[in-house]
Amino acid sequence: MNMNFFDTAAGCFPDVCFKMAPDLGIVLGSGWGDALEMDDVLARVPYADVAGLGASAVQGHAGEFILYRRGGRRIAAWCGRHHLYEGLGWEPVVFPIEMLRRMGCPSVLLTNAAGGIHANLRPGDFVILKDHINAAGVNPLLGAHNPAWGVRFPDMSAVYTPRYQELLCAGAYRLGLRVMRGVYAYTTGPCYETPAEVLAFKGMGADVVGMSTVPEAIVARACGFKIAALSLVSNLAAGIAQAPLNHEEVMAAGRAAKPQMRLLIDDFISRL
Repeated sequence: MNMNFFDTAAGCFPDVCFKMAPDLGIVLGSGWGDALEMDDVLARVPYADVAGLGASAVQGHAGEFILYRRGGRRIAAWCGRHHLYEGLGWEPVVFPIEMLRRMGCPSVLLTNAAGGIHANLRPGDFVILKDHINAAGVNPLLGAHNPAWGVRFPDMSAVYTPRYQELLCAGAYRLGLRVMRGVYAYTTGPCYETPAEVLAFKGMGADVVGMSTVPEAIVARACGFKIAALSLVSNLAAGIAQAPLNHEEVMAAGRAAKPQMRLLIDDFISRL
């Protein structure tokens, strides 16, 4: 990992981002754009203005950092993410987590759109991650050890903070949303999974599958963050769905679930 990348990029953020630690960081995935309620904005930084980062090339990722207040809490939101399949290396992928660490933020909420594997899931459902399967065969902690990210061999037995799982579950029930706790299988993409791969993931205990979140969660866990992660089921996975998969389906599911996304995130923030 090239730490000089992060040093240079950090200089593109205004001082207000580092003067007082945010209470929560949020990473918004595909279809989750505009899912935030804000009282007042303290800073905005387009990804395109950050040295070495650049705007996300993926449709549905706005590509902007926003520091704002909501209900008396300071929130650092990353509206869009970079993925390993973009070919830019690990630095842009885990950039939000490293910047949150430098800001002194203790907690992060990771969001994504995912393919549903579990038989009870349907598009529009939410899945609160209780664990993950790194099926990508790669790891952002590979390479020279960075002591700022904790120990060389971090424990991954409880990546997703139980209390945060409870808060999200309780909020979803209060709001009348379809929700379950589940396991997320991570692949690099950019191709969708084959039916055989989905069947294998199901046998391994996965409930949803997607192309993000896990690298961020690994680094965040190594750094000592409290972590929550939330998937919107945007489609049924290959072999379960009857039609070919496409990204527009993901975006459409996000648009349809936007009101529920806003309510669920807002409820979570209010109960931290």
